[in-house]
Amino acid sequence: MNIIDYSSRPDLFGKECRLWAANAITKPIKTLSLFSGAGGLDIGFCDTGFSIQSCIEIEKKYVNTLIQNAHTGGYFGKDCKIICDDIRNYYPPEDLDIDFIIGGPPCQTFSAAGRRASGVLGIDDHRGKLFQEYIRLLKTLRPKGFLFENVYGIIGAQGGTAWKQIQEAFSNVGYQLYHRILDAADYGVPQFRERLFIIGIQEGEYKFPRPTHGPDSESGNAHLTAGEAIMDVPQSTEILLSEVKGRYGYLLNDIPPGLNYSFYTKKMGYPHPIFAWRSKFSDFLYKADPAAPVRTLKAQGGQYTGPFHWDNRPFSIAELKRLQTFPDQYHITGTRLIALQQLGNSVPPQLARILALSVLNQVFGIEIPFGLSYLNEEDILSFRRRKAEKTKDYQKKASFAIANIQPYNSRNKLPQKNYKFKLTEQFEIIESENGYQIEAKEEGNELIIQLSTADSKESCRVDIAPVELDKWPLMYNKVTLNSNCLKYDGFVVLWKFFEKILREISQKADLIQLYGYYQYESSFRCSMSIHHEKNIDKKWLILAEVVSGKWCGKNYDLFQLAAGWNIKTSEVLEIAQFLKSIGYEVRNSKTNPQLPQDHYLLPYPFPTLNKMSVQLRKSLL
Repeated sequence: MNIIDYSSRPDLFGKECRLWAANAITKPIKTLSLFSGAGGLDIGFCDTGFSIQSCIEIEKKYVNTLIQNAHTGGYFGKDCKIICDDIRNYYPPEDLDIDFIIGGPPCQTFSAAGRRASGVLGIDDHRGKLFQEYIRLLKTLRPKGFLFENVYGIIGAQGGTAWKQIQEAFSNVGYQLYHRILDAADYGVPQFRERLFIIGIQEGEYKFPRPTHGPDSESGNAHLTAGEAIMDVPQSTEILLSEVKGRYGYLLNDIPPGLNYSFYTKKMGYPHPIFAWRSKFSDFLYKADPAAPVRTLKAQGGQYTGPFHWDNRPFSIAELKRLQTFPDQYHITGTRLIALQQLGNSVPPQLARILALSVLNQVFGIEIPFGLSYLNEEDILSFRRRKAEKTKDYQKKASFAIANIQPYNSRNKLPQKNYKFKLTEQFEIIESENGYQIEAKEEGNELIIQLSTADSKESCRVDIAPVELDKWPLMYNKVTLNSNCLKYDGFVVLWKFFEKILREISQKADLIQLYGYYQYESSFRCSMSIHHEKNIDKKWLILAEVVSGKWCGKNYDLFQLAAGWNIKTSEVLEIAQFLKSIGYEVRNSKTNPQLPQDHYLLPYPFPTLNKMSVQLRKSLL
């Protein structure tokens, strides 16, 4: 039987599935949708004949999308109940008859962002415990089966403990589990998006569908590319007026399609690196390649979060819907930011359709409208290997683009005038008559930044030297920060002024990009000397050790810090708060719950907080 072509465009495939299901499925397969979001899973299951009885979603802004499409868009059926509530408050009616449950709890606690910040919260966070509510409803409703979706990081979270507990919990309520990590691009989605899927059934066996696209498919269908997906999306005012602005916006222009900020790193061969390797998330300044699927669409992001269009602009919402395989007529309500959140959190409907058809066939015994091939347990998909092989292609692209870039003049002159700067509460420096007098000057191969106040008998000095001079991107062999006073805000002003100078004499975006991401080898070392005549505040002595890098770049517990700083354990939090008060990023279990209790992390030996810093708005208490 082969009456539907799954290689056709996703929206056409969805329409064909709907027409087929209307005649082929005579008895409704009553389905409950949990954590429905914008309805990505729901669209796929609805298109293939599942009858959505209720959608449970806590976010009102997402519920608005579900309501609009259910009531006026013709999705989910006129009798579908859209319920805006916390799943912990949802208790189904006693007469509710459900055949299948679909849904994926919030995934932030198992996400890549969590792993980057020293581990993941996993099931120790309240969001990580929401799978237990899923279990509760399975126990109450006893459907034939369910589909559970989440990020693949759930498997390795907390050393595998969380994954083991989740598996046991599902098994204990009577379901045989089958799980796979799948890449959406392998199923006709113009987006590389790896997610974990669990299918649980009470009886029988289940096999995941073999990819319909890409090297692992039997058909040989090529992946659907971003260019193909959006080729006929009408140009809109949203597109015509869009532009990437701000400090880094201009950098997008030279990035080859398929690459991101890493184009401007030493590792990629950029002659005057702007960023340190892996100092940003992979979607920072990521430009899509029209000849390939895009990378994963993100739900959260800032001004420079990609994917960006190959024409150096943001994608429109209509284009993003195509990249996520949402039907054109499916309306995403809310502002652009809210729409981005909804799309980025969704399962692509095209992947959901293929999975739903496989469930129809194997769990409900319905013959589907084309020959879908299934994976055996021992079959290994190649998407991870393919991802690893792309690095060479990226480097080739980067080399070609770099060869055609105009040479950059790295000897921009220092600003000639003296400044007076004061420090804001958000650790920015602004010119002010009441500020510190500060200037920069050259002495041979040394850059000296001098902060001056009225006569003082106390002073401090920071010496900055490259680890490897031949790889040092600045024209100076040494940088010296001098202050003729011992004032903490003056110390911060010195560093912030150096950062300002850095942007003017090089292409470095900030001090972190010069120093390097803290988990890798740094490009410079620094030391601090203090001249004083009276008893000095011990905070200055601790600060000098921090500047030397002695306590930076890895986690230290309360007792290690107390012994190293020669203070009581009860005073460690006070010192941590002091360091944060002068612009240092300081993390503990309150700012980053992934860290063990009573552990602290200072990533960098210099103040890095600014008005854009996430850590600026977090408390150590």
